[in-house]
Amino acid sequence: MKIVTTTSITLFFSFILSAQSVDEIKNSFPGEQAVYKKHTVHYSFKLNDGEPYAESKEIQEMLFLSNNAVYMSRFGFYQSSFNTIDSYEAYTITPEGKKIAVKDFKTTENRSRSVFYDDIKETSFDFPSVTTGSTGHLEFKSVHKNLKLLSSHYFSHGIPMINGELKITFPKEMIIKYQVMGNQKEKVVFTSENSRKETTYTFRVNNLEKDQDYADAPDNSYYALHVIFYIESIIDQKGQMVKWLGTTDDLYQFYRGFINNINKEISPELKKITDSLVQNASTDEAKARKIYKWVQQNIKYVAFENGMEGFIPRDASLVCSRRYGDCKDMASILTKMLQYTGVPAYFVWIGTRSLPYEYTKVPLPIADNHMISAVKLDTGFIFLDGTDSHCVFGVPSGHIQGKEALVALNEKEYKVIKVPVMEKEKNVYADTTFLKLTDKGIQGTIRIGMSGYFAMDLYSVMNQTDDKTKEKFMNNFLSRGSNKFKLGKFEIVDTDNPNKYYISSQFELQGLDRKIADDWFLNLNLQKLFEHQEIDYPRRKLPVEFDFKNERDYVTILEIPEGYKLSYLPQSKSFKNEVWGFDLSYEEKKNQVILTQHFENNELLLPVEKFQAWNKVLENLLPAYKETISLTKK
Repeated sequence: MKIVTTTSITLFFSFILSAQSVDEIKNSFPGEQAVYKKHTVHYSFKLNDGEPYAESKEIQEMLFLSNNAVYMSRFGFYQSSFNTIDSYEAYTITPEGKKIAVKDFKTTENRSRSVFYDDIKETSFDFPSVTTGSTGHLEFKSVHKNLKLLSSHYFSHGIPMINGELKITFPKEMIIKYQVMGNQKEKVVFTSENSRKETTYTFRVNNLEKDQDYADAPDNSYYALHVIFYIESIIDQKGQMVKWLGTTDDLYQFYRGFINNINKEISPELKKITDSLVQNASTDEAKARKIYKWVQQNIKYVAFENGMEGFIPRDASLVCSRRYGDCKDMASILTKMLQYTGVPAYFVWIGTRSLPYEYTKVPLPIADNHMISAVKLDTGFIFLDGTDSHCVFGVPSGHIQGKEALVALNEKEYKVIKVPVMEKEKNVYADTTFLKLTDKGIQGTIRIGMSGYFAMDLYSVMNQTDDKTKEKFMNNFLSRGSNKFKLGKFEIVDTDNPNKYYISSQFELQGLDRKIADDWFLNLNLQKLFEHQEIDYPRRKLPVEFDFKNERDYVTILEIPEGYKLSYLPQSKSFKNEVWGFDLSYEEKKNQVILTQHFENNELLLPVEKFQAWNKVLENLLPAYKETISLTKK
């Protein structure tokens, strides 16, 4: 991030904006259908009777670079009970300079996947008369009602940005802090301007590339260029400096107010259920296991938050009578049931892996989006996520691995604890395929065993799938060799344990083997798992996200047909580096040819600096996929 004088930067950006023609912008961003010509937001903070208050004005101007960009003319903006829209206007400026106003605005509820609250409303509209060189102009004013819940400002978008600006003006009686996050931070130019009564922070960018789009990348908050800003303290009407937000202590005291007045009592219904669950449980762990399983199986997850209800858990007795609730409600009933039985249990705030922030670095409400419960046993803290209906006790749900948890111990004390990451040795996928060559093609049998997240994920899918859909799913899941794979009978072994899962099936496969004269040829690499998995380096600038660390074994066993013998066996191969690797081995044993493939992944988030090492493994693996064994008549 650069710091320069205010006058020079203002003149520079004005020149940039006016000097570029549409053709020059097209040349600067080849292939793009549109760019943000301007996106500015100005926050004005004030103190009203000693309380912080803020309004903002936002202007967005999208320049359309092609007639084909008409599909991008649908636009919108959002509001909630925390950030209301005071006024708005939108219009199109044609290439000839004519202004055509938007007249039809439609406001609807916006159904998002947000865990904490979902009272967001979207106002949508279409820019009229969009052609090459026209500009869509939107501006609106907002009132921000809870300044501890300020959103970050994102410069990065799905299209390039020519001129972006965030301006924050605040009085001398207020201290505002900020952090610049994401890629391309060097493009941010920061200025600070002081007057007698107030200070203005300005962050500017120009010619910012658009965010790349990859299905296996983490959430855009990991890499998108954005500014986090917050009020750290204020000077009250008595002239005293008052802490507002900015430390984990401040955040905890803010959150603590959400749980101080709930679960004062337990209803007869919830008491009866809890007593029946733990009547034969002699240890805290046994009690916790039974209560956790009951909540998983009997309380349905439903996200129905509104305003501050998105932060305040509902009373455990109400959740019990309803038999449904959101993440906070499930944390509430779990914590109350456990505490009632004498098990030390606590509310926990936590950010899922969709957020990159840590409480120790970003002690703000944007650091989390989830709530769970935790119990303290002799072995340490165990984290219980009621929304994950098939997560095994003692194992953190997959989407909170490695995240910092804010554990509420009592009214004044808390702990920040890092949730453990499941070791790769506990997430194992073992796939064995038995093959027989016949004159009509290949007949085969598959046996699969899974543990850890492999098992839990499939267990969850199967328990939410009807028989017809299940058969279609299994055909895709078990497919190998080619699109001529035909699934026969399959069986799912019910272990009544989400941590263990077993599948067996029969199949037929035609066209994969080749018979020429006295020789029979077959590629035993029926599952080329990492084909086309090269990372586009150095073009790609975003990390690769994996669901969990794991080990995978794929064994293919070919029964040598009677009257034939092995005439060619490919060499075994192994390659490993600091990122990952493989072992691939062939052997002849009695009347069988066996191919064993072993893969390990010890990464949750593969950073850009490890891309070359990832690709190096593939350079050694992919040629091995082409190897073929040959059999010849005796």
